[in-house]
Amino acid sequence: MKFGFGTPFEEQLDFFRQKLNLPTERWNDITLAAHDRAFIVAGAMKADLLADLRGAVDKAIASGTGLEAFRKDFKAIVAKHGWTGWTGEGTAAGEAWRTKVIYQTNMAMSYEAGRYRQHMDPEFLKTRPYWQYIHDDSVMHPRPLHLAWNGLVLPYDHPFWKTHRPKNGWGCHCTVFAVRKSEYEKAKITGKSDPPVGWNTIDPKSGTPIGIDKGFDYAPGASVHKPLKDFIDQKLIKLDAPIGAAMWEVLQPVMAREMGVAVSAMVATTAETMQAAGNAALVGVVAPETVKDLAIRGVPLETADIWLRDAELLHALRQTKDARGATLPLDVWQQLPSYLADATPYLDTHDTALVYAFDLPDGVGKVLVRVNYGDKVKQAGKRTRLTSNFVRTGGVIEAKNIEVGTQYVELVK
Repeated sequence: MKFGFGTPFEEQLDFFRQKLNLPTERWNDITLAAHDRAFIVAGAMKADLLADLRGAVDKAIASGTGLEAFRKDFKAIVAKHGWTGWTGEGTAAGEAWRTKVIYQTNMAMSYEAGRYRQHMDPEFLKTRPYWQYIHDDSVMHPRPLHLAWNGLVLPYDHPFWKTHRPKNGWGCHCTVFAVRKSEYEKAKITGKSDPPVGWNTIDPKSGTPIGIDKGFDYAPGASVHKPLKDFIDQKLIKLDAPIGAAMWEVLQPVMAREMGVAVSAMVATTAETMQAAGNAALVGVVAPETVKDLAIRGVPLETADIWLRDAELLHALRQTKDARGATLPLDVWQQLPSYLADATPYLDTHDTALVYAFDLPDGVGKVLVRVNYGDKVKQAGKRTRLTSNFVRTGGVIEAKNIEVGTQYVELVK
């Protein structure tokens, strides 16, 4: 079967179409395997702009149209949305470079991800359990290390492929063939059955194995089934508050269920054991307009994410047992993401904290969030120190206690 940019195939299209659109400010706002789940164009922040750009790439993949056709679509989309300030804008050379990067990167990575899915098919693996690195000889200026890897044959599950399965950099044309055991035996004779010494040495400048561009040290398609929540949790803690808030605004409808399940599970475990294990769960993200309002009021957020740790939750649950009526019921903690999404945000001017208020049958629920707070959280078994926004406490109060004109200032949502 013939493969190439001009011959799209089902697995390539499936890979691209399962992605979610993510607004981003810089090309590295999303890195590594997160690209398996997210479509980005650096600087494209508006949802409708990003949707049209995605449509142009989808058309290129599905129809096999070339770069020039994509450039015409790109130019029309930019004009339609009045998009300015994007990298490459203003010169013919810059625009040609930018459109080439968007086109080739999406075409190449979706192609390789589709091939990965084919190569990992259990029935296919029975006959071709080895992968062979192939360098494109038509490249005018080949990269020495990529050329050195040409012909290398290794088992499909060799660690080499986790970081070195192409594409391995901007403009890289290398690929991988799935081969039979007989090819592996031939490679043993030619010395191509083991990766070269030092293949996993990290380049201190890029933080990636030598010979691989920054951000390309992953196997395209290998993480397509990894929960998007894992990527987003890790990314939100590193993004500036405005971009993180904008990203979440797009993701929230899709992520709400995954986040709700994770929070409910942590609350249930903590309530059952009445012990804190150092875990934390993402329970919300400060809305974009609230981020702006806080900045205007002299409280700029470092990130937009809001976390609940089981230590604070345990304290609140113990209070619930000791002082019924003044504390949040267990079911509110279990559904906290939904309550925060609908709550009214306030700035506590006495404590410089973010407060969310929401209606409950017996009063007003109040959750206090300490902003820009540095501490450690445990995710996926690993402890990470970060500066973020943490739920500190919650309770039930009378509506008059949070009226504007007291110590609270209502924020734009």
